[in-house]
Amino acid sequence: MAIDRYPDLDPDDGEVVTEELFFSEDALVKAFALGPGAEVEPHEHADQTNAFHVLSGELVVVQGDDEETVTAPGVVVHERGVPHGARNESEAVAVFTATMAPMG
Repeated sequence: MAIDRYPDLDPDDGEVVTEELFFSEDALVKAFALGPGAEVEPHEHADQTNAFHVLSGELVVVQGDDEETVTAPGVVVHERGVPHGARNESEAVAVFTATMAPMG
């Protein structure tokens, strides 16, 4: 079993690549790589808090009616029920993880 679970993420322009890194009854951690021009559409999790950890690149993070450019390293917490998403307006790949909890 490998200890390092970081995946090989290499999206094309406009593409979103995701990989589940960890799942339990307590939490889910997913990795997202957004190619230039790619977007994760705003959505919400009624029963979960979701934290984005921007690992590389730059994202425009949407939270409710607000938008903010977040450059790595950065952390954004989305409270339960708040619509959120992200888009990559840069020319480089942007990578972040999303941690969602609780799962039950």
